[in-house]
Amino acid sequence: MSSGFNTDVRVGEQVFHVQTEDRGPSHLIIDTAVYQNGRVVHRRSSNYEQFAASPDFSADAIRQRVQEQHRLVIEDVRSGTLAGTAPAAAPTIKSGADSEIQIQLLNPKSWLSAGNVLLDVEVLRRTDRQPQAGAHVEAAIEGAPEGHRHSGTSDDQGRVRIQFPLPPLGKGDLALIILASKDSSRDEVRFTMRSRSNVPPAASTPGS
Repeated sequence: MSSGFNTDVRVGEQVFHVQTEDRGPSHLIIDTAVYQNGRVVHRRSSNYEQFAASPDFSADAIRQRVQEQHRLVIEDVRSGTLAGTAPAAAPTIKSGADSEIQIQLLNPKSWLSAGNVLLDVEVLRRTDRQPQAGAHVEAAIEGAPEGHRHSGTSDDQGRVRIQFPLPPLGKGDLALIILASKDSSRDEVRFTMRSRSNVPPAASTPGS
């Protein structure tokens, strides 16, 4: 095995171990396994036999491929999109995969504290993962009686901070919604907060 990466990823109260390895040269496969408590909950493999026969093949190039697959699986674990890795008692995230832009919440473990919502948001272009400046970003607590929206515009680094007091919470399901739009592109991230009775006290910090 020519290269490999190992990373522990915390999602709420759960910890996943992500391991990515190059199985070559006898097995031209990049293999990623996601473990929880020693059990494999997800596996992703990609064959690079054709790439190995191309003039672009090199040790550095294959290491970059291993690193990129490792990074992508970590992102999927953190977003809860992989089967078996979604947090059992934390917000779930859904986004528009067809959109040309993508929202990322940079502080998923500390966005609620002392009765205030503070969102550090990053907007990226899906095509090249570069920052998207000038995107209009809105945030609101869906299900709250006072469903006010709070907004901002992403800077040259694709980032924007939105801060507002946590509104009074009504009965039923609640969700933190973050919307971003730029020209005809739009993306939405929804953190399901479950029912009002299960929302953490304002002084505590929910994880994701």
